[in-house]
Amino acid sequence: MDRATDDEVLEAVGPRLRALRRERGITLAALSATTGVSESTLSRLESGRRRPSLELLLPLARVFGVPLDDLVGAPRTGDPRIHLKPVSRFGMTFVPLSRRPGGVHAFKMVIPARPEPLAPDPQTHEGFEWLYVLHGRLRLVLGERDLILPSGEVAEFDTSLPHWLGSADGGAVELLILFGPQGVRAHVRATPDRERRP
Repeated sequence: MDRATDDEVLEAVGPRLRALRRERGITLAALSATTGVSESTLSRLESGRRRPSLELLLPLARVFGVPLDDLVGAPRTGDPRIHLKPVSRFGMTFVPLSRRPGGVHAFKMVIPARPEPLAPDPQTHEGFEWLYVLHGRLRLVLGERDLILPSGEVAEFDTSLPHWLGSADGGAVELLILFGPQGVRAHVRATPDRERRP
């Protein structure tokens, strides 16, 4: 690899780190407390004002649960196979389907079957989300709305609204999720007549 390509790889690390942190809803302060790296260093690293080093990237890779190669965006070795690395969070499994830094990220999400469906615990974070239900019945709590989305339904929403995803009936649910930065929108909507009645 030539020097110009090395520099391009290193310059892409900051945006990739920022995107990972934001997509997981982690503040700089929380990341600093977990990794032992100062907030100012993390901020400079994300903005590209600090060159990434192994000493800084190893604890970040551990916290984000990704291989160092993914964090750095190391060039592929010629193997055409895609190696999906599931991540478990909040009792659900997320399978990243895209690798590029910044922009829109794609995930497959699996909500396992449970004898007792979980009570909603809406959260907020920066961004915009689109989802498509592949299998099962998804319960989407979005602000004051409580929606049921069967297989084949699509929804989009601003994640600054309190939202929660879970199984509508205790069965397993599989969905595709596109998560993007604020200001990026698609042109699909959830069907309003699926709203749950209290």
